[in-house]
Order: sequence, then C-alpha cells, then structure tokens
Amino acid sequence: MTFLNHLITGVSLGSIYAIIALGYTMVYGIAKMLNFAHGDVIMVGGYVCFFAISSFGLPPVVSILLAMLACTLLGIFIERLAYKPLRQSASLAVLITAIGVSWFLQNGAQILWGAAPKSFPQFFVTTAQNGETRNFFTLFDGGLTITFVAVFTVVICLVIMAGLTAFTGKSKMGKAMRACSEDKAAAQLMGINVNATISMTFAIGSALAAVAGVLMCSAYPTLMPTTGSLPGIKAFTAAVFGGIGSIPGAFLGGILLGLIETFSKAYISTDLSDAVVFLTLIVVLLVKPSGLLGKYVPEKV
Repeated sequence: MTFLNHLITGVSLGSIYAIIALGYTMVYGIAKMLNFAHGDVIMVGGYVCFFAISSFGLPPVVSILLAMLACTLLGIFIERLAYKPLRQSASLAVLITAIGVSWFLQNGAQILWGAAPKSFPQFFVTTAQNGETRNFFTLFDGGLTITFVAVFTVVICLVIMAGLTAFTGKSKMGKAMRACSEDKAAAQLMGINVNATISMTFAIGSALAAVAGVLMCSAYPTLMPTTGSLPGIKAFTAAVFGGIGSIPGAFLGGILLGLIETFSKAYISTDLSDAVVFLTLIVVLLVKPSGLLGKYVPEKV
C-alpha cells in the first residue's frame, strides 16, 4: 500500500505541475516567449484567494474565481507592459525582462502582504457524524490514504486538459492561436488579430496559474512571496520534458515529473530528489531534444 500512496501523491503533484506547465507551453507555442514570471503569478493567485477568504469571508468558490480574474488581468497587464514591446527583440532581452518581472512580483508581494509565511485554509474537507473534520479518506481497511485535494487536483487537471484540447481544436480563437503558432505574419494577412490572440493566451495561462496556485497551497498549506518560484521552474522543466509547445506534452511531462520527484523522495533521498528530476530531464533531452511529444522543427537559415 505504501507504493500506491506514493503513486497517488506523485500523480496529484504531477497534475499541479501539468496545469502550470500548460501556461508555459501555450505562451511559448504561440508567442515564442518564455514567461519565467509565470510561477509568481501562481503566488499572486494564492494570496488573492487567501485574503478573499480570511479577510472578506468569501466562499471558497467565489474566492477561487476572484483569484482567476485577478491573475487573468495581471497576465494581460504583464504581456502588454513587459513583453509586447519585445516581440521582435532577441531572446536574451525577453529572458532578462521575465526575470525582472518575477522579482518585481515577489518583492511587491513582500511589501503588500509581508514576508512571514501564511497558513492557507483547507477547502477540501468533510465533517464526520461525530463532528471530526477530515481532509482524507481511507481504503483497504485504512491501508490506503487518499486526500480529497489529491482527487480534486487530478480531476481538475483532466477537465482542464480536455477543455483546452477542445478549445484549441474547435473554437475560432483556438484556431487563431494555432495559426499564430505556425506563422504570425501569415495569420495577420488572413485577418487574425495577433495582438488579441497573444493577450488571450497570456490570460488563459494566468487563469490556469491561479487554479494551480490554489490547488498547490491546499495540498501544501504554506503561502509566502517565494511560493511559486521552485514550482514554476519545475513546471517549466515538465513543459520541456513533454515537449514545449505541446498541450498533451505538458500534461505528460507534469505527471512524469511528479512521479519521479515523489518516488525519488521515497526511495532515494529527499535532498537529492530535485537533482534526480533535472538529471532525468537532461537524459531525455540528450535522447530526444524536442521532448517526449514535441516535434522537431528545422531552423530556417
């Protein structure tokens, strides 16, 4: 049963990474930009949800929707202010700007909300007949313990994956995103508003970051200005692992990354788990540089 517990934990953690990685892979696939501030948008979503509940007493569902709205607006603002002027610039300029935006968000959060860790409220709980509050249920006579947040995280990840796949494949805006991903100039000649399409991509990715932030803080209930930094880097690793620019690749990369990290902590070493994760990424990229589900695109000269 210990193996199954680790398996469920790994899939749940991987689902969080997958939701974050979807934001990375959509922005890169369409705008060809690496938004390294994406992890800090997760943190902002967590803080908005936290204060909506603790300070204003809003219901959890309303708080989550408010966090999604705030992160959506933040994503559009970041794209318009920081990234739009750099679309024709070198990749290094975009990278430096992304790091600057990340530090700005972290320090802004520290000024606004303080550096002290905050205990995130538990959403996914149930009350037994004796009044006891529990955030898990057991199977096989208590041999297998599954938290409610783990179940909801996996379900929400699958719903998001299915929704994004349908959106990009059948909706008008989704087809416009795919066209911009192939060739922005040709898409513009065909009447597609490239600026609006890229802004919509940032908006969707940031809304997903808010969802991931709430799920992550629910599973690991400590919130601070640097909460999104390491998960953001790992989610980017998951996006590259699965093939950046590929939505199924982001999902697969996130799940595999969560499993590798969890089993590394359980059977190798807690201190070495991150090293194992990044070592696995290096090995995969040496064998398949485009990622597991990525497509090789020859560079035009």
